[in-house]
Amino acid sequence: MRAGVDIGGTFTDLVSYDGDDGQLAVHKLLSNPQRPERSMLAGLEAIAAGGIAMLEHVAHGSTVATNAILERKGARTALLTSAGFRDLLFIGRQDRPELYDLHPRIPAPLIPRERCYEVAERLDFRGEVLLPLAMTQLDQVLDRVAADQVDAIAVCLLFSYVNADHEQRIKRRILERGIVKEAWQVVLSSDVLPEFREYERANTIALEAYVRPVMSRYIGELEAALPVTTSLRIMKSDGGVMRAGRVRRQAIHTALSGPAAGVMGAHHLAAAAGYDRIITLDMGGTSTDVALVAGEPQPRAESAVDGLPLRLRMLDIETIGAGGGSIARVDAGGALRVGPESAGANPGPAVYGLGGDQVTLSDANAILGRLDAERFLGGNMALDLAAGERALAELARQIGYSVVDAAMGVVEVAIVNIDRAIRHVSIARGHDPRDFTLVAFGGAGPLHACAAAERLDIPCILVPPAPGVLCAMGLLLADVAVEYSQSLIRRANAEIIGLARKSQERLLARARHELQQEGIAGADMRFVGSLDMRYEGQAYELNIPFGDDDVIEAFHSEHERTYGHAMRWRNVEIINSRVNGIGRIEKPAIAKVEAQQHEAVAIGEKRSSLGGETRLYERSKLKAGATFAGEALVYQMDSTTYVPPGWRARVDGAMNLLLERA
Repeated sequence: MRAGVDIGGTFTDLVSYDGDDGQLAVHKLLSNPQRPERSMLAGLEAIAAGGIAMLEHVAHGSTVATNAILERKGARTALLTSAGFRDLLFIGRQDRPELYDLHPRIPAPLIPRERCYEVAERLDFRGEVLLPLAMTQLDQVLDRVAADQVDAIAVCLLFSYVNADHEQRIKRRILERGIVKEAWQVVLSSDVLPEFREYERANTIALEAYVRPVMSRYIGELEAALPVTTSLRIMKSDGGVMRAGRVRRQAIHTALSGPAAGVMGAHHLAAAAGYDRIITLDMGGTSTDVALVAGEPQPRAESAVDGLPLRLRMLDIETIGAGGGSIARVDAGGALRVGPESAGANPGPAVYGLGGDQVTLSDANAILGRLDAERFLGGNMALDLAAGERALAELARQIGYSVVDAAMGVVEVAIVNIDRAIRHVSIARGHDPRDFTLVAFGGAGPLHACAAAERLDIPCILVPPAPGVLCAMGLLLADVAVEYSQSLIRRANAEIIGLARKSQERLLARARHELQQEGIAGADMRFVGSLDMRYEGQAYELNIPFGDDDVIEAFHSEHERTYGHAMRWRNVEIINSRVNGIGRIEKPAIAKVEAQQHEAVAIGEKRSSLGGETRLYERSKLKAGATFAGEALVYQMDSTTYVPPGWRARVDGAMNLLLERA
């Protein structure tokens, strides 16, 4: 038996899979923001038939690293860098996030300047020593670091991605002096990110050192609570999973791991249903995550967390503060706003009856009748509609609307925010959303999918069988993933391509060893080599598969496909060598039945906020081939689907709910 657990800001979602009989079970409960592991363990007790001891594997998507960064509650960290580079984190790139913002808000680095130290040493770009490491001066610096009583030390030296000797010697000296207790508390850039670009590399190492002790404690508590026979794997931001032990060396890889699980789950289910071009709409209690997948999920080379650059490959996901718990308010100019602040799990929306008194998106949907007071969470959680109406009445008074119109306004503002996010991952990057299928999931995604699709002329929506726990399902579907890279930065020719092949062999050996430690059999391993390449004089690279073909011509062709032109007369540079290792794991089978088309039978009707009648359906009673027209509501334990007038729904052979414009 295996389980996937996704801990969100409002709810903790769980899916278990019994390999003996192929049965899936789902569960959902409120999160515990102060002690997230408690909600996870309580959910596992509830979902695991025969108790937690029956679980062989648990895959977990965590927001602990992300929250530590956003809330600035990470470890007390110091930075050691080459002489003259103490202010590297503070100088940055000197560009504005918004072109016309004359007073931009640049996030402060995670490590204050007083804990940034210079070490007397210098390498050149070939890794040759210009100034040997001065051990006496290093000891003087380490005296000050010891006085700071730090939890982690980040070491980022110039050109250490070519020659790691100085960083390794610094680490040995730190451990000899006992400044930190464990070796993993010393973070070397040559271990975590052996690539050029000093600012991005230093920020990535700072982020890693900042969250590593936090994640180590968290993972330690989980491993102590789980049976020794249960292995724990953690979701990575690139869509793969890794064993818990690797988190102590790659903690920052878990940032945005929950949304990545949703993308992988949506891709797997949609591909099985015949849809390979999708836009994912993952709307939970706190945020909405949007991604575009054209064929296979593609990681991007660089991302950011709270405005801080992160030079790691992560799935390209746009996140906005628009979830069921997003708070609605009137701003200083009298405009209605929704989010990014959230009521979270405690006190949560007013209708939860836990003491919340601020209007949220869930309150608006409840007042509009789109959340049923008796069927919420499968009837396991009653809604306090009176509390929601009181909260909305105050907001309605402020904007001069009726309560129902105020609720409609809250929903409409949230839809506009979602529309903007979808445009950012599609139209802004050259994709026409009309060519894609919208996969709606999360507790609130199916409620708002049709309205978002209408604004963008997306013709079809796929709602998975258990949309509210698809991120947890994605954890069961994700393969083990490892990646290793090495900077080369050489003009491409036959000699350098040969050097790149030797680099690939070394990286491949490391990736194979890592997968073996993950318990992956050789037959289940797959490796993909690639090179980051660019024309001389360019600032950014394209990632090109590295096989037996002419890699230089492959770069020209990819440049032409991406940018519309190629400059075959220009010299080409090889910047980084990469190897990705994939360890295939057993996945739950997706059962399919023959769909016999028939009109679905409603379980009832109720008055619609639009003035007509809304038909009500129970998702568990809809058989393959069932069809019905909107306006309709489809209830299930983990989510509610709203089908507005002008839309028609049908159930396919895999029990997906497909919504199409009538």
